[in-house]
Amino acid sequence: MTFSKISNVLEGKIKDKVSLRGWVYRKRDQKALVFIMLRDSSGVIQLACKGIPEAEVASIESSIEIEGVVKEDKRAPGGYEIQVSKIKIIGLAERFPIAKDQSEEFLREQRHLWLRGKRMTSLMKIRAEVFKAFRQFHYDRGYIEFHSPIFTPSGAEGGSTLFEVKYKDKEGIFLTQTWQLYAEAAIFGLEKIFTIAPTFRAEKSRTRRHLSEFWMAEMEAAWMDHEELMSFEEELIIYIIDHIIKTCKTELEYLERDVKELTKVKKPFLRMSYSEALKTLGKKKGYDLTDKDERELLDKVGKGPIFLTQFPRDMKAFYMKVDPKDSKTVKASDLLMPGMGEIIGGSERISDPKELEESLKIFKLKKEDYGWYMDLRKYGTVPHSGFGLGVERLVVWLAGIDHVMDAIAFPRTMDRVYP
Repeated sequence: MTFSKISNVLEGKIKDKVSLRGWVYRKRDQKALVFIMLRDSSGVIQLACKGIPEAEVASIESSIEIEGVVKEDKRAPGGYEIQVSKIKIIGLAERFPIAKDQSEEFLREQRHLWLRGKRMTSLMKIRAEVFKAFRQFHYDRGYIEFHSPIFTPSGAEGGSTLFEVKYKDKEGIFLTQTWQLYAEAAIFGLEKIFTIAPTFRAEKSRTRRHLSEFWMAEMEAAWMDHEELMSFEEELIIYIIDHIIKTCKTELEYLERDVKELTKVKKPFLRMSYSEALKTLGKKKGYDLTDKDERELLDKVGKGPIFLTQFPRDMKAFYMKVDPKDSKTVKASDLLMPGMGEIIGGSERISDPKELEESLKIFKLKKEDYGWYMDLRKYGTVPHSGFGLGVERLVVWLAGIDHVMDAIAFPRTMDRVYP
């Protein structure tokens, strides 16, 4: 028997007999008829079952196979109904524990089951299309996908968020915070590279945008300066937005996302120095902006995405190039999105060996831990830049949802490792 996808019926591609398989999404009895809403990965369709005992037995989330005839019916969800002639129960479900109006905490405990729901499947489809768009954007521009180690003997983004792991008899081995240091090694051969990979940070923050394990989409390019990097990011974000609008129309509608807000994003994005941001928010020099501050800044400026630039050197990572015009700042930027805050952090990297050695001293890092990294500046150094994009944060903004935990299948935080 050949089974069709529900979407083929809803798109009017099947007019006659059809065989489908999926799960019981909803069910209601009406005198001699049993109506079942059947779902598969492509959609949901109504089944009209008359005189079929299996229809009465099948419970919510039972897996079934059906045969029937397609009928166009404007009253039915999706405009089509299947008049069923046969049902085979594959897996009879026990009473499903998830019902309406349950707490977010309960749903996260039941994430292995909640993933079946339309909200989560919509979010996972949007997430998948973000990955697809990110890859295609880079492929179209001649970038090569490159992968780096998960285990690393040194940090790149600060020791306070490192996850130390047991690695045979060795000490000081950590889960990666970013691919970036290794990516810099690869650009001297491949020039333009990107990756999509899990990232681990022992974040003590318990905000709606922090995870301990998340996915980063990163790129690194030789011969690129900071201004070129920001232009590249602008093009990428607009490309992803356009792709999501085209491919995820159904999912965005279900999530009640205002697509007009997405289409308003145009380049160039506003550039604002860190010192200008402090003045706008009425903060004193040296203040470290919080998540809340970033969102407030976006609300006050009201001009869509913002590149926050010219960060104080001591607020950023050791590898970021000092601005020749102001030695107290670095050529770095965070891309802030309305309602979300930072989704991308990028910078031009230090390319001069003396400047890198000085930076290691300033940040009190051991020179011997970065010997191989310093070698990169000794043998044909070039200007280069790169960024890391937090995929879950971008999904939150694209989908218009509230919490980063719903932008990943099984969230991991400092408090959550189940299921």
